[in-house]
Amino acid sequence: MTDQPKLRLGTRQSPLAMAQAGEARDRLCAAHGWPESAIELVPVRASGDKVQDRPLAEIGGKALWTKELDEWIAEGRIDAAVHSMKDVETIRPASLAIAAVLPRADVRDVLIGAASVAQIPRGARVGTSAPRRAAQMLHHRPDCEVVMFRGNVATRLAKLAAGEADVTLLAAAGLARLGERGVGTPLDTGEWLPAPAQGAIGIECRAEDAATRALIAVVDDAPSRATVMAERALLAALGGTCHSPVAAHSALEGDDIVLRAALFSPDGAERVDGACTVSGSDDGAAPARLAADLLARASAGIAAHFGGAA
Repeated sequence: MTDQPKLRLGTRQSPLAMAQAGEARDRLCAAHGWPESAIELVPVRASGDKVQDRPLAEIGGKALWTKELDEWIAEGRIDAAVHSMKDVETIRPASLAIAAVLPRADVRDVLIGAASVAQIPRGARVGTSAPRRAAQMLHHRPDCEVVMFRGNVATRLAKLAAGEADVTLLAAAGLARLGERGVGTPLDTGEWLPAPAQGAIGIECRAEDAATRALIAVVDDAPSRATVMAERALLAALGGTCHSPVAAHSALEGDDIVLRAALFSPDGAERVDGACTVSGSDDGAAPARLAADLLARASAGIAAHFGGAA
């Protein structure tokens, strides 16, 4: 007879999600001195993985990545869920708590199919389903055409190889977690802003489950949590949805965080940028002021895509 696992971690079934859950398990086992068998990974098929032929925004948004996992936590079938934080809705049920944010990986996007944005051939087809990537690319390269790309990392790389697009964009962190290092060109954050919370893995459990929260909290990385929460606070204040073309990047400077953000019109023709400094004791006030400033300066073509439910 083997011992019952000390924790059951739920995860989506995609290879990247399983890799992220494996990292969470490894960090927890190392922190507690547990064998790998102490943590059971429980794959759960998410709604967002079932429909691959339409943009996420058309079929229900980010909740399609979390709905089933939320239900399994509520039903006690798993103790916690491992998420890519950029896929987690800004407003979460009060019954759930993000017990840990793991050390954040490379936040950058990687361009695959060209050595730089400037070197993409004129009129090239850019494969992406992310409004941020589409708008930011069209802002830099209005001559390009955006074609819809959905699916896991391997699927999108296969679509690119099959000629369905000329270039595509993927998260550096996801590629690294799948062992796909050296693929494509990472885009400098000074020129190309990533998605809010990109590169971060979170572990969520019931807010009232003090024992599980305590077990998970030992792997919480304070600097990573601070940058992720600043970016999520900005999203919340913007009223951003999965339709909203918004990019953000935060960098630690001493005890403070410098948060930069850009809002776009979907066609990339219009853009508004801003930045703020978030102090260590900030409760979201600075990101909220930045959001208000950005929206006050945004054109109607940008503002129409913000102010909705997160």
